[in-house]
Amino acid sequence: MASKESVVLGEQYKKWVSAMADNPDMTLEETRAMFEHWGDVTGEPGGIDYIEVVANGVPCMWAKPKGGDESRALLCTHGGGYMVGSMYSHRKMFGHIAKAVGCPALIVDYTRSPESLHPRQVNDCTDAYAWLLDQGLKPEHIAFTGDSAGGALAITTLLCARDRGLPLPVASMPISPWTDMEITGGTVTTNEEKDHFVKRAVIEHMSATFLGENGNRKDPLATPLYADLSGLPPFYVQVGGDETLLDDSRNFVAKVEAAGGEIKFDVYPEMQHVFHFLAGTAPEADKAIADQAAWIKPKLGL
Repeated sequence: MASKESVVLGEQYKKWVSAMADNPDMTLEETRAMFEHWGDVTGEPGGIDYIEVVANGVPCMWAKPKGGDESRALLCTHGGGYMVGSMYSHRKMFGHIAKAVGCPALIVDYTRSPESLHPRQVNDCTDAYAWLLDQGLKPEHIAFTGDSAGGALAITTLLCARDRGLPLPVASMPISPWTDMEITGGTVTTNEEKDHFVKRAVIEHMSATFLGENGNRKDPLATPLYADLSGLPPFYVQVGGDETLLDDSRNFVAKVEAAGGEIKFDVYPEMQHVFHFLAGTAPEADKAIADQAAWIKPKLGL
């Protein structure tokens, strides 16, 4: 049974959905301001220094745990349907992950849609990764992680880096990744009532805004289910059991396995979309992050 502490995230999602339904003319600025409160449910990790930097022209934020190994790094890509969310809304969640792993996390504040359409977002994240390499970090000492749209970017940034001929990081840990712009997963329907936020209409609106009028929903850098997934580093995918995007994870895992890749997959029962936001306040989130750390630390040599 889900902990009573975990209910808070679902309640927050219900309030947001209700606010958007009550105000159909809500501006993009108002919507973004609302989503900047995503981290309100996250406990302050403590022992983290937050330092803003510019990485190859892309605004980013370091979340550096005290005593962390600065020869290693996580590249973190925030969620929000490519439209909302930021390095500020996600700083505490990624701070918890950085602290658990024991190395700094670089949170990428990529350009959002509709100001910039696909593939600007994946290019921004790949530019930030290239910057990490330029700082002297070895690719085998870098791992990716991200949530939702950022979970997709934790996959597509690998593909883009490969296309550019960059050395690939040691691993990637997508959280509740949005991998299917075509919305073919059955759980978009079967988990409609359980998922208090990611409804079909939300997915359709965000995908159309991200891709633009002439966008291709089968572009591998937007829907990695269509990508060549062979020869990529190991993945660890985590997702909540009540998510409409559950099948986005399942189908991606099946594609990686079919391509001969290494992938670990955990479904956390009764959890909402990106329940990791409950880090420091709910046991399920703390366990998921501890599971991530236990998996990635040996790969990073920590």
